[in-house]
Amino acid sequence: MEVILKQDIKSLGEKDDIVTVKPGFGRNYLIPKGYAQLATPSAKKVLAENLKQAAFKQDKIKKDAEGVAAQLADVKLSIGAKAGETGKIFGAVNTIMIAEALKAKGFDVDRRRITFDSEPKMVGEYMANLNLHKEVKVKVPFEVVAE
Repeated sequence: MEVILKQDIKSLGEKDDIVTVKPGFGRNYLIPKGYAQLATPSAKKVLAENLKQAAFKQDKIKKDAEGVAAQLADVKLSIGAKAGETGKIFGAVNTIMIAEALKAKGFDVDRRRITFDSEPKMVGEYMANLNLHKEVKVKVPFEVVAE
């Protein structure tokens, strides 16, 4: 019996896979629990259309991320922070500050997509990693200056 999985099942397959299972397992466990549906010809057509639309949307999101990455290639940020005489920062430079600086330059990047190679604890130059898409990553240099 063929079924279409509605979610990932560890020993069977991933969401939207068409798998062959024994009839008792499909009718008594997978279908009643909502983990799968019968792979009828009409259900297969609907699945194919949904996969095509999802691929189109993911391709558009990736192209948008690549466009933003190309624009971010020559951006350099300057973050002001209170610092002592030795250059040590009071407090911390965090991803929220980087996101706000990018927003001021016209780029809307979610702060949860920003990471640092090394934590900025002194006045100086650092790199921020922006994960715009699972396949599109950009490094943006920023400088921490004393206010």
